Amino acid sequence: MAVKATRRMTCRLCGSPKVERVVDLAPIPLSENYTTDAETAKRAERFPVDVYMCAECGHVQQLDVIDPEYLWGSYTYYSGEAKGMPEHFREMAERMIAAAAPPAGSLVIDIGSNDGSLLRPFRERGFRVLGVDPARAAAERAIAAGVPTETALMSLPLARRLRDAHGPAQIVSAFNVFAHADDLGEMADCVRTLLASEGLFFFEAQYLADIIDGVLIATIFHEHMSHHSVAPLVRFLDRHGLELIAAERAPIQHGSLIGTVQLKGGSRPVGESVRALLALEADRRLGALETLRGFGAKVRQIRERTAALAARWMREGRSIAGFGAARSGPTLIAQLGLAGAIDYIVDDHPQKVGRYQSGDGIPILPTAELLKRMPDYAVILAWVHAQKIIEGNRDYLDRGGHFVVLCPETRIVGKDGDVAI
Repeated sequence: MAVKATRRMTCRLCGSPKVERVVDLAPIPLSENYTTDAETAKRAERFPVDVYMCAECGHVQQLDVIDPEYLWGSYTYYSGEAKGMPEHFREMAERMIAAAAPPAGSLVIDIGSNDGSLLRPFRERGFRVLGVDPARAAAERAIAAGVPTETALMSLPLARRLRDAHGPAQIVSAFNVFAHADDLGEMADCVRTLLASEGLFFFEAQYLADIIDGVLIATIFHEHMSHHSVAPLVRFLDRHGLELIAAERAPIQHGSLIGTVQLKGGSRPVGESVRALLALEADRRLGALETLRGFGAKVRQIRERTAALAARWMREGRSIAGFGAARSGPTLIAQLGLAGAIDYIVDDHPQKVGRYQSGDGIPILPTAELLKRMPDYAVILAWVHAQKIIEGNRDYLDRGGHFVVLCPETRIVGKDGDVAI
């Protein structure tokens, strides 16, 4: 079945047609798409992921949109299995409860709830919980774990039905999914529909300032349609009857924005954290086209450097593996000149081992193969966990192997630390 893809012509937040391409990238196959044979994987269709900026409101985004059915239908990412994520969610649940002070037994709704990991701490505290997620396998896991879940994309008709059936929610959350919706206007209207009059909406998304500072090219793939900053969001939320009252930078995912939102005209004041980030963004000129074009230039520099290294190693007959069959893998391979260089990828995910990654048709092998095969270089594709991967595989380094870290710049790590390139 052919994948449906469309190109939007207007800004996702303000609707302006004045959107300009600021970062040119190579088309990539859909992430989290693994096949049982290499040839099928190699034939996988590729779609653009170029980055655009709205000249009117400053929102940074991708305009090429993949039909959600193909993005989420066979999704294999589970929050509960991601390193550090269950702990992060538990901490965030406690912070949301403290901020919203919901009465006992209140309803908590998580949009993009995946396997229910964020909702479990709420359920343990006696709150009513409800997840909404279109990924069937993830939703089934949540339901099996006792977290009621609607297996569907959030939409305004669904939001109205849920409110009629369950009443208003004191807490609505959207963690690592507020960048995943093409129609963010409808998403905001869903939140407004679901929220109780004094309820709070919490979202987490990667922050544009951190993407630029860390040259986090690995975070740009088809699911991540928006790369958020505070200034465009304040205006966007206001137009949809919502108000950003707190905004915090967090280290999770190498740099995220955690926002707290109330219904417009709510009783809580706008916090100093919002004003502080607005001032930072103005000082950094985060809403300027030139700033994003500078980011694109940095990406090109890293690509040239990495591609030259890979070409040299291949000429020398060096063996190169990938570490981590991550969502970011196709992006890193395509954007940094690694196509055709990686022989295999090691990972222990049961739904990936024995399969092939779309694009290059690279086989996925168990991580035990790293020490058995001892590649000269292991490129860390699961970039978020680079430091933990290095620390957890000292035997590989001690035996002469080298890890290749790609973000924020390409560097080689050997048994004694960084190696001169």
